Amino acid sequence: MRVALFVTCLADGLLPEVAKATVRLLERLGVEVAVPLEQSCCGQLHINTGYPKDALPLVRRQVTAFEDFEHVVSPSGSCTAAVRHQQAEVAREFGDEGLVAASEALAPRVFELSEFLVDVLGVSDVGAYFPHRVTYHPTCHALRLLRVGDRPLRLLQAVEGLELVELDDAETCCGFGGTFALKNPEVSTAMLDDKLARIGGTGAAVCTAGDASCLLHIGGGLSRRGSSVAAVHLAQILAATRTEPWRAAQAIV
Repeated sequence: MRVALFVTCLADGLLPEVAKATVRLLERLGVEVAVPLEQSCCGQLHINTGYPKDALPLVRRQVTAFEDFEHVVSPSGSCTAAVRHQQAEVAREFGDEGLVAASEALAPRVFELSEFLVDVLGVSDVGAYFPHRVTYHPTCHALRLLRVGDRPLRLLQAVEGLELVELDDAETCCGFGGTFALKNPEVSTAMLDDKLARIGGTGAAVCTAGDASCLLHIGGGLSRRGSSVAAVHLAQILAATRTEPWRAAQAIV
């Protein structure tokens, strides 16, 4: 099987280890991974901050970049949700019916990583090894828009050596919310404080999630508080093996 990797802006610009881990994982499972260089931002940032017209050329670019692929995989619930639920609406708002059709054709072919592994490849045990105590934060877009459900948990439960501990009030937002954290820093920080307190209460060494954006927020908060808990993307855990173990230097901070 050949798939396209939708890298996302954060992975490309700030967290390349997340994208690399996604590629290692997929290739270990026998998937051929292509990275179309024409891809760019999905336009979520522009749409969510009230500039949908500026997102229009980005939508066109994404449709073109991925038009020849049956499956597109992304290590981001947030960006996957933007492609599925926002891009066609932007095209419709500006009367571009051709782009509406192309966006609607692309949307069901784009998968968040855990969806692709469980639903398309049909695997829950990916052969990973991660001997750490881990808690999982379900991110808002993956939880509420994509409805990934327990797919990430099923993948984590199958990892050799991993002890999965439940996070209290797990479905509460971490407070990031894209530009929400910039426009409402006091509220965002208060929400983050609540999330960090619950993470600390698990006794976990690692907090994982499927979105780098939320992990940047959580990881930054952990770092500022001098916490020993590491923020680690789901792809990094699933890519780790006995011969290629995850290293603390790869934590998201």
